[in-house]
Amino acid sequence: MDFASIALTIAGLILFEIITSIDNAVINADVLATMSQRARRWFLLWGIFVAVFLIRGTLPLLIVWAANPSLGPVGAFTAMFSEDPAVAHTIEQSSPVLLIGGGVFLVLLFLHWLFMEPKHYGLRGERFFHSQGVWFFAVASLFLAALAWFAISENPAMAFGAVIGSTAFFIVHGFKQNAEKAEQELLDKSKTSMSDWSKILYLEVIDATFSIDGVIGAFAFTLLVPLILIGNGLGAIAVRQITVSNIENVKKYRYLKNGAMYSILVLGSIMIADSFGFGIPAWLSPLTTFATIGYFFWKSKREVSLLKSAA
Repeated sequence: MDFASIALTIAGLILFEIITSIDNAVINADVLATMSQRARRWFLLWGIFVAVFLIRGTLPLLIVWAANPSLGPVGAFTAMFSEDPAVAHTIEQSSPVLLIGGGVFLVLLFLHWLFMEPKHYGLRGERFFHSQGVWFFAVASLFLAALAWFAISENPAMAFGAVIGSTAFFIVHGFKQNAEKAEQELLDKSKTSMSDWSKILYLEVIDATFSIDGVIGAFAFTLLVPLILIGNGLGAIAVRQITVSNIENVKKYRYLKNGAMYSILVLGSIMIADSFGFGIPAWLSPLTTFATIGYFFWKSKREVSLLKSAA
């Protein structure tokens, strides 16, 4: 990759990490408001080390290892930074399984948001799909069945990868639902006696759960793990700064979540197409991410301006 491609990829990764972590930043800000100043400083300083190096550094390793179990944990770690053509070929051979699994995860994430989650309606049709929430499980099942059918004829391992992607989605979704319930209990002071250190541990677990979306989506940008580490790491640091200084302003931009979810749909589709051997150019993922999020940012900013004018 030339310098321009590397810069574009890292910029796309940073933006994608920030926009998919907005919900995480809101939870962090709400819980931090119930903690002492000392605990807040500790979380914002040392928590960056956990978020950037431990979580976002470990998850790509686990994904590469899962897609290439023959490498072993040590081999997967060295493969992430190796320039050996044989190692690169091994990872390239396994990439369809990784890509289809990640793509299924992201598409199901979008479908769940579209059918099931409360939202500010940013595009025509969103209200209709939200009112048909009961159909989420049918649509998700039919999507997985059709994809597995086509994948079997291409590579049986890809069909298994698609199933693993759906399994990962439902496991992570369960953790997120539990996190939302725990957040409400934390914010209700009459129902919780948790110490500040318990809250810090809770926030780190939540960060690990929410970071999975960003790490999996990062493989739609590139299979070069060092670039993923740089882009996601810088994005995670930016999210911590947003948590401290601008979270109330961010909340005013109502459609940023919509932009994140449509970006997730596009990236998931790119990963699935790439797994079947379609020639997807490297610049498509970052450019579509910038365009999608840019549109919904503009839409949100326009609404904020209109509300100010009306006031």
